[in-house]
Amino acid sequence: MTMFRTSIPTSVFRRALKANRCRIIGIDPGLASTGWGLVDASGGRIRYVAHGCIETRADVSRADRLLFIYRSVLSLVNEWKPLESAMETLYFGRNVSSAMAVAEARGVIIIALAGAGLEIREFTPNQIKNGVVGVSRADKQQVQEMVRIILGLKEIPRPDHASDALGAAICAAHAGKW
Repeated sequence: MTMFRTSIPTSVFRRALKANRCRIIGIDPGLASTGWGLVDASGGRIRYVAHGCIETRADVSRADRLLFIYRSVLSLVNEWKPLESAMETLYFGRNVSSAMAVAEARGVIIIALAGAGLEIREFTPNQIKNGVVGVSRADKQQVQEMVRIILGLKEIPRPDHASDALGAAICAAHAGKW
């Protein structure tokens, strides 16, 4: 019995497998700002597709903000038809209360991606840094600059959350079979 119904047409998936290419959506989850970035991976090459940010207002209820994130991620999946997704694992740092909000956002994003039938790859911050820069202790600016270089962009993608999402997608492309 299948629990989820995919929104990705079988024909899209078959063509991608035949061409040995994959569209990957990277997500940098957050309650106020969720970054997203799309890349195509094929034959060891990574090509930029798009990026952006899903933003919610603090004066809206948490439930409505999470619902908006969920619907926005589903909309992105339906529009761009990625076959895989990549996301950074939760990093607690010092602010536990903001980590809880990020965890809730991650939860609705995971449900949206899994419900759409996507494989979800999760990477630690160090894995993403290593996958993008080649050094797990790279700072944020180094990662952003390498994202720009790898994708052949004129400028570092803005906002930062979108650049981080593209970094996750690049890491998944490097780790994948495409």
